Amino acid sequence: MVPGTDSPSTPDAGLGLSWSGRLSLTSRILAVNVFAIAILAGSFFYLDSFRARLVDERLTQAAAEVRLMAGVLERSNSAEWPAVISTLGSDSHARIRIVDAAGRVRHDSLALVGPAFQLRDPTREPWQRKIALRMDRVIDWIVDADLPPPYDANALGIDPVRRKSAISFAPDRTHLIAAAATIRGTETTITTLRAARDIRRLVRAERSRLGLIIGLTITMSVLLSLFLARTIVRPLQKLADAAVQVRLGQAREVTVPRLPFRRDEIGTLARALSDMTHALRQRIDATEAFAADVAHELKNPLASMASAVQTMDSVKDEHLRKQLYDVISDDVRRLDRLITDIAELSRIDGQLARTRFAPVDLGATISGILKLRKDRGRDGTVSIAFARPATRSTSVLGDERRLATVVENLLDNAVSFSPTDGLVRISATRDGDLVRVSVDDDGPGIPANARAAVFERFHSDRPESHEFGKHSGLGLAICRAIIEAHGGEIQALGREDGAPGARLEFSLPAQGKR
Repeated sequence: MVPGTDSPSTPDAGLGLSWSGRLSLTSRILAVNVFAIAILAGSFFYLDSFRARLVDERLTQAAAEVRLMAGVLERSNSAEWPAVISTLGSDSHARIRIVDAAGRVRHDSLALVGPAFQLRDPTREPWQRKIALRMDRVIDWIVDADLPPPYDANALGIDPVRRKSAISFAPDRTHLIAAAATIRGTETTITTLRAARDIRRLVRAERSRLGLIIGLTITMSVLLSLFLARTIVRPLQKLADAAVQVRLGQAREVTVPRLPFRRDEIGTLARALSDMTHALRQRIDATEAFAADVAHELKNPLASMASAVQTMDSVKDEHLRKQLYDVISDDVRRLDRLITDIAELSRIDGQLARTRFAPVDLGATISGILKLRKDRGRDGTVSIAFARPATRSTSVLGDERRLATVVENLLDNAVSFSPTDGLVRISATRDGDLVRVSVDDDGPGIPANARAAVFERFHSDRPESHEFGKHSGLGLAICRAIIEAHGGEIQALGREDGAPGARLEFSLPAQGKR
């Protein structure tokens, strides 16, 4: 597989036909709409059936008329037939002939009163009719029309023996309708031939109306398609251009159009992309700020260590050398703690996103942590009080190891600020749909205007007497990252009893109903 090409295993495989991806959205919109109109254009096949019905009507009419003429001649003397057919031919605009059994023409209205109709030479027609004639031929070719044979001026146009009606085409595509009937009591047949010009005229009129409707429909469809393409393709193109600029690393300078006036899916997409870009900017800014903070925090112990190492070679006094060695050791411990906490903070989001949360009883978790701390003597002279809640009353869904880290960090923070022989109180309670865990200490407390800052990275405001390098300033930042990844909230407060000290509290969605 060539890099950058799609395969059936890619996430977007199956979202559309492979061939459709080669066409632009505008082309596809036009194709769909024009295809619907093309189906409408198939109504030209209707013209052929319409013409066939007209021809059938004229044939039936011609057959009825020739029978009536035969009846008139039956009641007339044969000597009167020339006058009768002259009158009938003039009135019906048809050429009338009387043919004997041998096929000889005995009487012809053409010779008696002149032509009943004129056959036109298509080469001498006006250009408008030439175009109409050419269109007739094109449409007949498209619908594969069953056309009559060309008119033969030397033939009668009908078989007098079989007495059948017949139809033929004049050079200008006029329908020539022929009919015949036997004159009873004689051995003669009367035949008629007329030019049914109204068939061509009616078909062309119907075709003009149909063509006008199709033309207007295609025009409106194309215009509406272009309008639809403009309202869809242009915004999508703008969003795509903005996305490309973001990909090229110009996230800060790119303004993704939000399209607030659009209430459709494109408007939703635009606002989603805008929000995504804004979140990406914030993430980039946070990453850059974090990198700057890390560089700053690493620089201080490294500078101190470098100074101590450079000075050690020139110092001969063992006591001063020991002091320099202690400085280097403290800086190494500080760097080790700093790097460990940075790595922990950077892994939290990714690891929790892949972790399948399980039920965690925070009451039991806190009890286990307190037992281990007591066994190891981690809290020195500071006492920790905890009233364990009922089993499973404080259950949440989460990663127990990460939540234990939050509790450990909060306890470490409280112990570090507590005075000698101080008391730290920790509680875990169910509050409606939340489980709240709070840690109170007897320390100096946190000013109201500084409570949000304690959860910032590398924030550290500790007594000068506290052991140097023991804290990286990332403990509470790690707590916030873990709690927020669990869908919870953490905050710094004052103690509820109004006594000096601080309260750090976090809340998580409780598992199950109370």
